[in-house]
Amino acid sequence: MYYPIDLTVADKLKIKISIADRVYPLTIDPSREEGLRKAAKSIEAMIKQLEQSYAVRDKQDLLAMCALQFAAKSEQLVIDDSADVEQAKEQLNVLNLLLDKQLS
Repeated sequence: MYYPIDLTVADKLKIKISIADRVYPLTIDPSREEGLRKAAKSIEAMIKQLEQSYAVRDKQDLLAMCALQFAAKSEQLVIDDSADVEQAKEQLNVLNLLLDKQLS
């Protein structure tokens, strides 16, 4: 009997990421490793900054504040991109009108 090898499982990488004094074992695609490690470093740096700036010592509170800042940054990027797209559409409409005028 033939059993095909599941390449998706065989191609996975097992790593450990440390965040807020806890280790999280992950099984990931190798292409995601660098991004995950950079994200963990960013979280650790933000936690350290928050600890120094505020009198918060509870890791749960620090992680919540960290999550809020990252989510806000992500949402702001979406808002900014949306505004840029709208501006580009308006400029394309103006150019289209000018071209129509010239071609008529």
